[in-house]
Amino acid sequence: MLMILLSIINYLVLIICVLVAVA
Repeated sequence: MLMILLSIINYLVLIICVLVAVA
């Protein structure tokens, strides 16, 4: 369960970084 949660958080952080880079 914890690994899934960390994976989701990692994915969200990656998306945010991409959006910031594009913006």
